[in-house]
Amino acid sequence: MAIDEGVKPVPVEDEILAVIRQRWSPMSFSDQPVSDADLAKVFTAAGWAASCYNEQPWRFLVGRQGDATYEKIMDALVEFNQVWAKTAPVLILSASKMVFSTNGYPNPLGLHDTGGASANMSLQAAALGLQTRGISDVDQARARRNFAIPDEFAICAAWALGYPGGPDALPMIYREMEKAARTRKPLREFVFTAWERAAEI
Repeated sequence: MAIDEGVKPVPVEDEILAVIRQRWSPMSFSDQPVSDADLAKVFTAAGWAASCYNEQPWRFLVGRQGDATYEKIMDALVEFNQVWAKTAPVLILSASKMVFSTNGYPNPLGLHDTGGASANMSLQAAALGLQTRGISDVDQARARRNFAIPDEFAICAAWALGYPGGPDALPMIYREMEKAARTRKPLREFVFTAWERAAEI
């Protein structure tokens, strides 16, 4: 499936929000800088995610190409991801506070809620013509050491953010991944009325 103007379209006709259809996860980013105003919008959207008891457990470390934060995040990525992530003008590291601020009790929904904030971030980015790609392979110990992250915070994921670039800018091994069609499981595989019994919707 061809990539048209930085968008890899959803291969269905479902009536979902346009911004959901527009969001995808590129590995190639252009060198166009991301403005402070757009970054503020992206993180404001993240901040409006729902959270248990309104704890808002998420924290985002944001770095731009060439600054110390960017280099510390890059240092915590495995080599496979460093190769393509270095094209992104912005790198982000997400973390979640795993205890409630009011009483110190464990917050079992911290990761869930930080995921929701990250989804908001990605959708707002897409609405602005930007894209994000989540990176799961983060060296937890190195990231914690690089940023002196306290023990009550779990390190979640890294994110690359920027304007999409073309797949031909990537090394050959990554190009087919970049060009691959977007696919998703059908609803019957994850929407149930009883365990593993598909909902008839």
